[in-house]
Amino acid sequence: MSVNTIEHNRRQNHLAGRDEVWLFGYGSLIYKADFAFLEHRPATIEGWARRFWQGSHDHRGTPDAPGRVVTLIESSGETCGGMAYRVTPGVFEHLDHREKNGYLRLVTPLTFADGSTAEGLVYIAGPDNDAWLGPAPETEIAAHIARSRGPSGANRDYLLCLADALAELGYRDAHVEAVAHALRTRDSAVT
Repeated sequence: MSVNTIEHNRRQNHLAGRDEVWLFGYGSLIYKADFAFLEHRPATIEGWARRFWQGSHDHRGTPDAPGRVVTLIESSGETCGGMAYRVTPGVFEHLDHREKNGYLRLVTPLTFADGSTAEGLVYIAGPDNDAWLGPAPETEIAAHIARSRGPSGANRDYLLCLADALAELGYRDAHVEAVAHALRTRDSAVT
């Protein structure tokens, strides 16, 4: 049985018999909640770091020129801040389509701003998916983002909206901040 089959079975079992579940968003799900939710709360997850290492062939790029979007990589001691949404299982038909380009749902513990915890789901794209681009220096990631565009718009908008949303929530993310700074510096040099 493949890892994908095991994960598919695990995520289906996680939704079985539930009227609602928490979903953790760490990328565009923070600022673009185009799905119905019952409640949303700032939250964090432990042991994961956000990185612009996933290709986007379907939203912020094209199959011939993929953009870069965030995924999570395991990173001991790291905390990733985002937004948790309490949703009904029916939203996953839409979300599975939205996150189809290499992302799988995983079960993770969430910690809310008030210190309470819950179990939730998060979409993560690992290095074994076809859209994986992997690590690169932040300046190269910014240059890649600067030239990428897809059906959902310019890749730069994704980056800058994410950086702004994290700042509004009070979450510091050195990687996102470095890529955003490199993009803005690049923009200043061009004008």
